[in-house]
Amino acid sequence: MPDQSLHTPVCSLLGCDVPILSAGMGGVARSELVAAVAQAGGYGILGMVRETPSFIAQEIEAVRARTARAFAVNLIPAATDPDLLDAELRICFELDVPAMCFFWDVVPSAVVRAKAAGCLVLHQVGSVAAALAAEAAGADVLIVQGVEAGGHVHGTAGALVLVEQVVRQVNLPVIASGGFATGASLVAALALGAQGIHCGTAFLATTESFAHAEHKARVLTAVAEDTVHTDIYALNWPPNTPVRVLRNSVIAALGPNLMGHRPDLMPREVIANEDGRPLPRYSTDSPLRTTTGDLEAMAIYAGQSTSLIDTLPSAAGRIDAIMGEARIALIRLAAMTNGVGAL
Repeated sequence: MPDQSLHTPVCSLLGCDVPILSAGMGGVARSELVAAVAQAGGYGILGMVRETPSFIAQEIEAVRARTARAFAVNLIPAATDPDLLDAELRICFELDVPAMCFFWDVVPSAVVRAKAAGCLVLHQVGSVAAALAAEAAGADVLIVQGVEAGGHVHGTAGALVLVEQVVRQVNLPVIASGGFATGASLVAALALGAQGIHCGTAFLATTESFAHAEHKARVLTAVAEDTVHTDIYALNWPPNTPVRVLRNSVIAALGPNLMGHRPDLMPREVIANEDGRPLPRYSTDSPLRTTTGDLEAMAIYAGQSTSLIDTLPSAAGRIDAIMGEARIALIRLAAMTNGVGAL
């Protein structure tokens, strides 16, 4: 049975039991993770950025083989070749995907196509302006990402301020993203007016995640100060697309020069391989289970919430932990407001 104390309206809209969404991390959020999150009562999002239609179809069917629960497919319209994007959308619509999740610049035509196909549209944004643009385009749910987030980061404001700003200015359900990985942060997000949280780092560090074991191990031992906001990992994306990663040899070599790197001027030195696909240094690809090569020099994505992640549970275990912590946080708040004091 859903926990009614934390069952927000967006849960009914999306078809999940608890207000916890797993981020559509490219490469990492494949069918095993998405199905596990959905089956545990959360809301899973498949990370299908620039994947072939045949692979997307394979992953959608793999989710459905594991669970009958609802899920979404994440695409990046603004950073995908138009012909490939058209093919990606068409296969999602042909397979009756219940929802699409878009990220980066708002592309109204993609939102309109998804709505016309009967999909719910979630749109991840990093500013008030982008939130208003997504709402105007017809999105149903906004995922508001603070600069604390791991992976690609579209804004510059912290989630504590940005989420409340957006809640005040839009009429759509808001999901908080960037630094949210625990039950206390879920309660904090609800206090800001959000209806749930969107977690990347917390689900990357689970058994079902397709991230490489070395990536997971780095997340478990890192703290917020180990993360860096930089645009050095830029190949495969447009210019001016910063990411948050963990420090490594590539970051150390930059010194203070973390920003201002142009993809068109970067060398294409191959340092790793993913299922026969060569991966150059400075690629936005992160190491996956099947990646070989110089993994240490790749993009080791992690948000500042890495400070709070020190276990490697199943996705269901992660959801249970967040919900248990949230209940404790609510009890603690009730006790304090009743004058009893902190528990």
